[in-house]
Amino acid sequence: MAETTTRRTTGTGTRATVDEVMAEIAELEDPRIREVNSRHGDDHGVNLTRLRALAKRVTTQQDLARELWETDDTAARLLAILICRPRAFGRDELDVMLRGARTPKVSDWLVGYVVRKSPHADELRVSWFADPDPAVASAGWALTTDRVAKDPDGLDLSGLLDVVEAEMRDAPDRLQWAMNHCLAQIGISHPEHRARAIAIGERLEVLKDYPTPPGCTSPYAPVWIAELVRRQATA
Repeated sequence: MAETTTRRTTGTGTRATVDEVMAEIAELEDPRIREVNSRHGDDHGVNLTRLRALAKRVTTQQDLARELWETDDTAARLLAILICRPRAFGRDELDVMLRGARTPKVSDWLVGYVVRKSPHADELRVSWFADPDPAVASAGWALTTDRVAKDPDGLDLSGLLDVVEAEMRDAPDRLQWAMNHCLAQIGISHPEHRARAIAIGERLEVLKDYPTPPGCTSPYAPVWIAELVRRQATA
């Protein structure tokens, strides 16, 4: 791996080192943001809008992204995700990255911004789906939910509902959330499975009492399904 003093060209024509980028990230630190994030298991205090602005200025740089990832700093890893080339990562590399992601935000961004765009996405989906690590399994469920919505051919939707019905209530929080999203997506996207998806949600009552701000849709699957179906009908 290159030394962190290696200089790189940014989109503005200036040059920056990994250390300089880390210094810029440090300047974005806000203790109030860190306090809020800590309640959700994330250990950074950076405003994400400002981090995205930094990523836009740095531009896509795969080698720099890899070095930022290796720092193990959460904000640096989020920046790495924003400036990387998703298709440049190998299957095993992505697997190692997910397993070492540590925090929910890094894991979610890695799956959402990198793995989903990778040619290895479906292979990883299958590999992660039943992983004993719930954080890894939740990534498999998230990728499966994408397939449910966009490319369901080949998926056993009834089988997915069987697993949700048997395991979601007692699943760890992150995995439970991912399974619940899949349940709702099946009900939203596939009318032939809608009644069963709603019935499972009503029976399990997962996230039924989740605090939902005014104007937002509850993650409780029966409500979520009904609201999205209503919007589709009136669109």
